[in-house]
Amino acid sequence: MRDFVDRRSIVRKIWGHSDLILLVFAGSAAEFALNRAVDWLFFTNKLPSDPVGRLFSTVRHAQQIVFVDEATAERTFARIIAAHKGVERARGGDSIPDWAHRDVLYMLIDYSERAYALLHRPLTNAERVELYAVFKRVGEGLQIPELPSTYADWQVDRERHMERDLAFSPHTARLFKQYRRHLGAWRYDLLLQVQSLLVPPQVRQLLRLKPLPLLPLAVRTYRLCDQLQLRSVVQLALIPPNYLKDVRAFDRNGEA
Repeated sequence: MRDFVDRRSIVRKIWGHSDLILLVFAGSAAEFALNRAVDWLFFTNKLPSDPVGRLFSTVRHAQQIVFVDEATAERTFARIIAAHKGVERARGGDSIPDWAHRDVLYMLIDYSERAYALLHRPLTNAERVELYAVFKRVGEGLQIPELPSTYADWQVDRERHMERDLAFSPHTARLFKQYRRHLGAWRYDLLLQVQSLLVPPQVRQLLRLKPLPLLPLAVRTYRLCDQLQLRSVVQLALIPPNYLKDVRAFDRNGEA
């Protein structure tokens, strides 16, 4: 059975590295809190009640697409679609807007690229095209309509979606309060600083995020720790102990 994602793909490299995954979701956590459709997850109460657990659930779903064969990926798509339909039925038959599905998919694309650039290097043009091609297939598997045909077209649509779909709301404030509650004060402050480096200008402005002058130096220090194989020590310091085992389980790049 053919793999859904080529084993040499940059997408596997990103989504098999726990620290890159955490960066993807640090950025997404900031932007999703601003999205006009965030009320859908407040309806289920899954995100505000357990934001870290929700992150882990999303990562597991993503890895059940990126690191499996096409038939297994199709089964994952079916489970996700069924879960969305269940929420829609519970909310009286209203439909999650197509633009909201695109927004979430676009975040995963954008922050995958931004995370890799922050910890390693900017993606090449060929890698950007490949990244978008893979996630376009994911979007099609999830029956998301009107996806741009190319990476260049996606960039234009991504800007359009951010300008139209983001606003600070009471849901935003509540979500960030929950982030702080689950992470603790100093890890929450670190999250805000990481987000300030990752997010696009529109998100940074709406959330009033300001990076500290020494933060780029901290990123360079992390890169050195990674090269010296000290990632486990860094994770031990930065990740709440009850989540550490789950985070380390995200590392998949040793898989064939």
